[in-house]
Amino acid sequence: MTTKDERHQQRQQKVKQKVDAKVESAQEERGIVLVLTGNGKGKSTAGFGTVARAVGHGQRCVVGQFIKGTWDCGERSLLEQHGVDFHVMATGFTWETQDREADTKAAQAVWQQLKPALADASVDLVLLDELTYMTNYDYLDLDEVVEAIANRPPEQSVVITGRAVHRRLEELADTVSEVRPVKHAFEAGIKARKGVDW
Repeated sequence: MTTKDERHQQRQQKVKQKVDAKVESAQEERGIVLVLTGNGKGKSTAGFGTVARAVGHGQRCVVGQFIKGTWDCGERSLLEQHGVDFHVMATGFTWETQDREADTKAAQAVWQQLKPALADASVDLVLLDELTYMTNYDYLDLDEVVEAIANRPPEQSVVITGRAVHRRLEELADTVSEVRPVKHAFEAGIKARKGVDW
């Protein structure tokens, strides 16, 4: 009769064999497209975490920041010190500006700054933070965005964040994660907190 420890070891050995087989079969090396979407909090935070990880490995990163550009941004304050280029829309939330023409021009200006990075093989990672709003509101041409991402250098990775990702961007992605809201402090009347929420 096997002991509890032996049964645990046998289960873990089976898990290890499955993981090892997957690692062995995953041999293609290229950049990926990662989409972080959903209605929950933490999509941009996860995107910036990926940038921080890449910077920690000595990789070159570029960030396009749509929507939240008027806020004091802890990630920008930190990552710019480590050579990360930021291109910021700086108009704030679209529901605050309520000016479609101005928002479209601001989004287009940031996009024009980002396009060279998406064609530059020396850039390892591009974060397109809150891009989904720009394509959903037609501030940016979806065809042009998809084409630029699809035709980027083979080793470059792209992270896209934002709610309600368009089907075409989801199809283009290699990895899609959906952040689901369970509970949010703001809904209970708790103010957004520096260092946690921005």
